[in-house]
Amino acid sequence: MITKQLLDPKSIVVVGGSSNVQKTGGKVLKNLIDGHFKGDLYVINPKEEKVQGIKSYSEPKDLPQVDMAILAIAAKCCPETVRTLAEQKNTKAFIILSAGFSEENEEGAKLEKEIVDIVNKNNACLIGPNCVGVLNQNHNGIFTTPIPKLDPQGVDFISGSGATAVFIMEASIPKGLKFSSVYSVGNSAQMGVEEILKYMDESFDPKTSSKVKLLYVESINKPDMLLKHASSLIRKGCKIAAIKSGSSEAGSRAASSHTGALASPDVAVEALFRKAGIVRCSGRDELATVASIFMHPELKGKNIAIITHAGGPAVMLTDALSNNKLEIPHIEGSKAKALLEKLYPGSSVANPIDFLATGTAEQLGNIIDACENDFDNIDAMAVIFGSPGLFPVYDVYDLLDEKMKSCKKPIYPILPSIINVKNEIDAFIAKGRINFPDEVVFGNALAKVYNTPKPVSEKIEVPEIDVQSIRKVIDNAENGYLSPDKVQQLLDAAKISRAGEAVVVTRENAVKEAQKLGLPVVMKVVGPVHKSDVGGVVLNVKDTETVAREFDRMIKIKDTTAILIQPMLSGIELFVGAKAEPKFGHMVLCGLGGIFIEVFKDVSAGLVSIAKNEATDMIHRLKSYGIIKGARGQEGVNEELFAEIVARVSALVKAAPEIAEMDLNPLLGKADKVVAVDARIRIEK
Repeated sequence: MITKQLLDPKSIVVVGGSSNVQKTGGKVLKNLIDGHFKGDLYVINPKEEKVQGIKSYSEPKDLPQVDMAILAIAAKCCPETVRTLAEQKNTKAFIILSAGFSEENEEGAKLEKEIVDIVNKNNACLIGPNCVGVLNQNHNGIFTTPIPKLDPQGVDFISGSGATAVFIMEASIPKGLKFSSVYSVGNSAQMGVEEILKYMDESFDPKTSSKVKLLYVESINKPDMLLKHASSLIRKGCKIAAIKSGSSEAGSRAASSHTGALASPDVAVEALFRKAGIVRCSGRDELATVASIFMHPELKGKNIAIITHAGGPAVMLTDALSNNKLEIPHIEGSKAKALLEKLYPGSSVANPIDFLATGTAEQLGNIIDACENDFDNIDAMAVIFGSPGLFPVYDVYDLLDEKMKSCKKPIYPILPSIINVKNEIDAFIAKGRINFPDEVVFGNALAKVYNTPKPVSEKIEVPEIDVQSIRKVIDNAENGYLSPDKVQQLLDAAKISRAGEAVVVTRENAVKEAQKLGLPVVMKVVGPVHKSDVGGVVLNVKDTETVAREFDRMIKIKDTTAILIQPMLSGIELFVGAKAEPKFGHMVLCGLGGIFIEVFKDVSAGLVSIAKNEATDMIHRLKSYGIIKGARGQEGVNEELFAEIVARVSALVKAAPEIAEMDLNPLLGKADKVVAVDARIRIEK
């Protein structure tokens, strides 16, 4: 829990405070002093009576009562110090900057646990250990620089890495981005990113709280908590962007199903962020840029006017936006001609609107007014204006500031000349504005913000299934792959349409069941994992003689225990799968099936529970959606039925969390039906 003493302490002690500001304890003390901390400030340093002008005590027991302690001492000395302060001095907030805990070795982990036990027993809170500290408008409890400009409506930033927190602030501050608070959680011994975000949600005040949150996460330990409170904050009007590092895997994990091979932990992270409405960023500069976009009015449509006096950056921005599903609509007509008459000869208003290197502040004002009032097919403006260094451009940036105040459509200033017109950009930022110095980084970030969906509904409507029948199968099952008849029972209980089928172990039954199902049929081996690789699938078997002959051949294939016979169906091959992911629960994936899943690996993923509308969104996100929709006059797939199967698989694994992996591959989809042809389910209790 976060205590008021962490946020607004009336007194702080720096344990290990030093006069040497190149040491951790010296720098955090200097930052507190330079930040004009209004409360009582103490130091514990047995070697000095005063440290940086602050009274120093020899031991914690000599202190008066103190709200918060910042520790910069050896790890082995921390538990006893925390105990004394918590039990004798009523200290309710601790920031441990020191390293040497669980990140280092087993002995350090024991020290860390001892500290957490003491803190919890005394209803206090702990940030760290192994962190850079906490920064807010009440105190600079952080030992690093830079100290950003603090503003109640700036960004709240929570980072799992102290060094990365510094680098992200360094990427943000020159752009003009302001901060409200910074939390470096380090080892997250008591509170991690999830707990801080939970507090921000539960204490959110729409009048006073910051509405932009940035996260740097190295491990997600409580995905349910993160999903709940991130989506809650966004529903309250906040915007959240995050970096989750560690997305690649050092070698693919061995997996026996298509789902297992495709559903990496990072796919789960991606699905979580999408479900919550979090904009996922890949690097520091992109995170800072997305946060800067958040500080502008929300983009309501995808049509962007690019206003420029330089051709190259406009072309690169056009590419960045267009390649990410935003539009640069053509501008024409009488009002476009009227605007062109106000510009120098050689200018263009087609979009990008190029008013040449000699363009003036007055001309820029005319262009912005036209985009705001005359062109209905424009939703926002990106203004690129640098300088070759020939003359000052204060007037241009002053006009830009005024137009940003008066226009309802968002205006994004891209001011690339960070050396030639440094003073002018500094003056622009001093007005409270933000600069986007790189047009491509900006374009990619704007597209990410626009294309990130809103959080899913709090109340997810899931299809009705026969949970009792599902539990009966699961409770009586052993670990490993279920037999085909048990798989059929689960699909039927989940009301997932499937092809008729029969499992046979003799040639006579094979012929009998094939006739009953209706020729032509498909024959598949039961047992081998990848049937087609061992010659264990035969399509379009049209007569009983071939049925008998193929049975004799296939039953001899290694590991084969029986032969599965199904009617020969047609349609577009589809895929739906599910996989249990530690901590995250189950993921459900969908895409084109058959060989397409192996070749293209084009799948969409969602975290359980998945409603039908979210399943539909998953289908629409597929690169292969054009095939599913029906390309060039070809019959497409019934999307509603496909989405319903995705939702029903979600409901099935929710009812049976023992399902470790599940493949429906292929399903065959047509305009009137979607039917599961092959299914495999692995149980892991």
